[in-house]
Amino acid sequence: MIKDVVSVRLPAAEELVIRKNRILPQAMTEDEAFEKGLPRICIVTGTHGDELEGQYVCFLLNRLVAENPQFVSGIIDIYPAVNPLGIDSITRGIPRFDLDMNRIFPGNPRGTTEEAIASAIISDMKGADCAVDIHASNIFLREIPQVRINVNTALRLLPLARELNCDFIWVHAAATVLESTLAWSLNVSGVPCLVIEAGVGMRITREYGERIAAGLLRLMKRLGIWSGPVAEVTEPIVSTDGQVRFVNANAPGIFIPKVEHWMNIHEGETLGLITNPLDGSVLEEVKSPCNGLVFTLREYPVVNPGSLVARVLDVKAQRSR
Repeated sequence: MIKDVVSVRLPAAEELVIRKNRILPQAMTEDEAFEKGLPRICIVTGTHGDELEGQYVCFLLNRLVAENPQFVSGIIDIYPAVNPLGIDSITRGIPRFDLDMNRIFPGNPRGTTEEAIASAIISDMKGADCAVDIHASNIFLREIPQVRINVNTALRLLPLARELNCDFIWVHAAATVLESTLAWSLNVSGVPCLVIEAGVGMRITREYGERIAAGLLRLMKRLGIWSGPVAEVTEPIVSTDGQVRFVNANAPGIFIPKVEHWMNIHEGETLGLITNPLDGSVLEEVKSPCNGLVFTLREYPVVNPGSLVARVLDVKAQRSR
């Protein structure tokens, strides 16, 4: 059942419409589902117009559920594009002002157009038993499938995060989580919300999408929304900010990686080279600051001093917890 979440008139006789697909158990109306108090999940993506990994997840999940409607035992709301203008124009933010939509939640129904849209999205998701906000990285970095949650909500969210078939759960310190994000606003309103980061901007990584779709089915089974078969999922590593090491460039140039994602690496081992194509020189040999696992790696090769080239999970710090 395709439903309009919010509709706003635009110049030149255009209209911005944000839609969702609401999936209910067979032969059950919306009123009956809510009267029975059936569990509900919201799966949302497309907040950033250049993050497309979630589009494939929504496609897969819609297909899986449509092919097996007998297993639906709760309410599934799928929001594939909450920033449709950004997706249509290949723009990360809302095109008119290049505004980051994930910095205006929970919005304001009497505010600007963008604030009113954000408020309508939050209102539509209120009361859900769980929400999953799917992101990719930007065009500069590639991320392994990971769940990011706030330390203040970790006790409640960690059991749910383990179902999502991701390699890594990163528990952020409260100070690093922005209060203007969709996930923060939902958690504050009482809707447990998990954030998935996977892949790279402007691309679809089919392997990651298939893994996340399988994890969502597993999560829905835990919540009583799906009664069908589910796959075994990856047992994730759980880490905090103190176990994550950031690696930044010190020189400008072209970054050539020498490692792969989720690769074991030793302290002092070469992560990559920053090169000068003009004369063939190596400007910097970027080395790992610790023994660990590479879970973020530079995708866009042009770097400047300070550009992030990798994140490494410090294995020693992880073991000493």
